[in-house]
Order: sequence, then structure tokens, then C-alpha cells
Amino acid sequence: MSRIGLIIVAIFGFLGCNQEKKTSKDPLTVLIEEKMARNQKAIKDSDIENAVIYEANIRQYSPEGTFEAFTKDIPKLKELGVKILWLMPIYPISTTKSKGTLGSYYAVSDYTKINPEFGSLVDFRRLVSSAHDNGMFVILDWVANHTGWDHVWLKEHPEYYTKDSLGQITHTVGTDWTDVADLNYENTEMRKQMQQDMLYWIKKTNIDGFRCDVAGMVPTDFWETTSATLRKEKPIFMLAEGWEPELLHQAFDMGYSWDTHHVTNAIAQGEKTVKALDKRIKKIDSLYQEDDILMNFVTNHDENSWNGTVKERLGDAAGIMTALSYTLPGMPLIYSGQEYDMDKRLRFFEKDTINKTKGVMWELLQKLGTLKNNHPGLHSGKNKASFQRINIQNPNIFAFERAKEGKRLIFVGNLSPKPVYYDIGMTGDFINYFTGVKQPLEKGKVLELSNWSYHIFVSE
Repeated sequence: MSRIGLIIVAIFGFLGCNQEKKTSKDPLTVLIEEKMARNQKAIKDSDIENAVIYEANIRQYSPEGTFEAFTKDIPKLKELGVKILWLMPIYPISTTKSKGTLGSYYAVSDYTKINPEFGSLVDFRRLVSSAHDNGMFVILDWVANHTGWDHVWLKEHPEYYTKDSLGQITHTVGTDWTDVADLNYENTEMRKQMQQDMLYWIKKTNIDGFRCDVAGMVPTDFWETTSATLRKEKPIFMLAEGWEPELLHQAFDMGYSWDTHHVTNAIAQGEKTVKALDKRIKKIDSLYQEDDILMNFVTNHDENSWNGTVKERLGDAAGIMTALSYTLPGMPLIYSGQEYDMDKRLRFFEKDTINKTKGVMWELLQKLGTLKNNHPGLHSGKNKASFQRINIQNPNIFAFERAKEGKRLIFVGNLSPKPVYYDIGMTGDFINYFTGVKQPLEKGKVLELSNWSYHIFVSE
């Protein structure tokens, strides 16, 4: 080969090496991407019908407040029967007009970036991979109604935002959310970009869906179009922070059972009785479709920070209201710290930390989670179990039977601060779920319930 030929070969060899260096990836990133490619398990109706959902507040979950610290505890959450992990917003937080020291998770400055407070994209991918390895699915909190005031759209696309009579971009009218700028859903280009940013997370990190903040404040047709587009990429689970029935017609799999939550709080505080809960259940039947799912809860990030802890709001009724959230039709929620009997309001705009010491609630949630995962009588969704109210002649007792595939479950609860006695009015062979002891039910036999206590009987 001539001298010129050798020079040309050397040049191309150098360029090739240089190009390889530019496109090389961190070894951990490569491993995670390979694992994602292998782990293509997608969420199914059968996964949803017996699931427990966990709301993860990454900032407050651990002293570190990182993805890495949370990921280590995923196997522990599996012990509670958790199947769906809902992560509060993981995106960078706007510093302009922000509240408190750290700002609100819901004042997003970039929809396609990771909040460095929590870690890196690689850390997040590892979290998702660990969840999938443990038979769980991950959904991200999505804030479509507004952005933080630092968001790039404010400079590059001011037409994406709502403006007042003076032509100034404004926060959402009727709220005190001064730390966010309201988005204008009359702008079709903004809608397209929002949809693409949601797709980014499915394609890039293999997540399994979204919990959509204040979903009822965003046009339903946007959610319907977007959900259809996202589901072309992979089957996903969609949770609406909203009660509006139309949200569940096509766009969402589950909504919030806010009114059930308010009724149970009022009963615990002596303001309402069993009649109010009966009225609520009848209203659910009239408002929603047969396969709609509502999320039942005794606490969440809003309730804890702004309205009080479980102990503050429910007192001695905390146990029975938690049991109801698992046994009534719907999907039960655990909020970070609830499993550790957390009795403090987590500061919303500051760093705070959950004290992770197991107590009464861990054992209760573990038992209820096992029951929810394994008893067909607690199934919800497209192939849900039946629900039949049991009429016991006592105004303080709330009782019902749920059944599917020949498996029966009976709940009898005393929703009052005084002991009660009852006759179940039926005969059958059952087991007391919490004691594991056979307890045949007999018509005419009187049983006792102490204040705010309950029985769960399962058929043999």
C-alpha cells in the first residue's frame, strides 16, 4: 500500500474511533436498557382488579430523598401487596415565584427532565426495572393543567398559556396557585407537545402509565385522544385526580372516590352516620359505569399536608376506615408513611422525613393487602366481584357481602364509638380472616363488636 493509502486508512480509523467514543454509553445505562428490552411485561386487566396502589413521596420517603433510597425498599412494599407505584412529580421544580424553600412538585419547569434532587435518569430507570422485577408497575404523576414559571414554553411559546384581559400570562383562575402558569388548551400545538412529552417517558423509561393531576380541569377530549395515542405504544394504566364520570368513559381506568373519603371522615368525627355511606354507595351505582374503578383512601399527599394526619381526622376509627378502603369496591391507596403509623403533617414545600418504624398499621396493611391480592371477592374493574348490602337491624352497623367464583367475603363493621351486638341473619361455614379460626355463622346467634371494630369472614 502506498504512503498516501496508509494515511487515508489512518484518518478513517481515527474518525471511526472518535465517533465510537461520542456514541458510547455508560455501562450501567446499557445494562438497564438491555433489561428494559427484555422486560416488556405490560399491565393487564387482571393486574388491576386485585391491586393495591402506593403513592411515593420520594423527597420525604427517606433522609436522602432519592430514587436510590426508595428503590431499596421496593421489596418491602411488595410485602404489603402493592402492585402499582405512583410517583409524585419527579421533574425539575420551578424557582420563579416558588413557594417555600424547595417549591412545589407540581410547579414543573421541564416535562422531560429529572429533578436532580432525586437522582439521575439512570437511577430512575433502575427504580422502574426493580419494580418490574418485583411484579409491580410504575405510573408517573403528570401535571397537564399548568407549568412552573421557569418552563421553557413561557419564553418560546407564550401562546401556549392563558392570558388575562391585559394580555399577561396568569395562574389558574379561582385558585391560589400563584407559583404556576395556566396552560391554554385551545392551542392545538401545545396539546401535541404535551402528548409527545408523555410519550417520552413511556419510550425512554418503560413506565406503565400516569396519574394525572387535577384531571377534571383539563378538557376530557384531550385525555381521550392522548390515552388512545399512549396505548398504541404499550398497554398503560391511567389514574385521574378527579371524580367526574366522563373521565372514565374512555380516557382513564380509575378516578378518585373523594366523596367516599369525605363521608368516612365525617362518620369518624360524629358528623354523619351509616345512612350517609349507604347514600354514597347508591350514588356511585347511579353515576359510574359497571367497570369503572374508584380509588379508596384514608390519606394522600393533599390530605396529610393540608387537612390532617390519619389520627387527627379519624382517631380510633382509623383501623375500620382503612379496612373499608380495601373491602369496598375499588382500589385501596397507601400514602408514604401511612404504613409506619405516621402522625405528622409532612411539610409540602420543605424537606421532611418519614420515620420508618413498623407498628400497628404495617401489620394491618400487610393482612389487608394479602386479602386484596388473593380473594376474588375483592376484585374490581372489568370482571369485578358482586357487592350486596346486608341489612342488620342496627343503625351503627355497616355490613355487606362480596363474592366471585364461589368465594364469599362478609364485612361487618361498627361505625360508632359504642359497643354493638348483631345477628348476621344467615347461616354458613366461614373463617374469621384475622384469627384464622373457623367461625360458622348462624341465624339467631348474637355476636359482639367493640367500638370502631369489625369482622371479616371468608368462606372456607
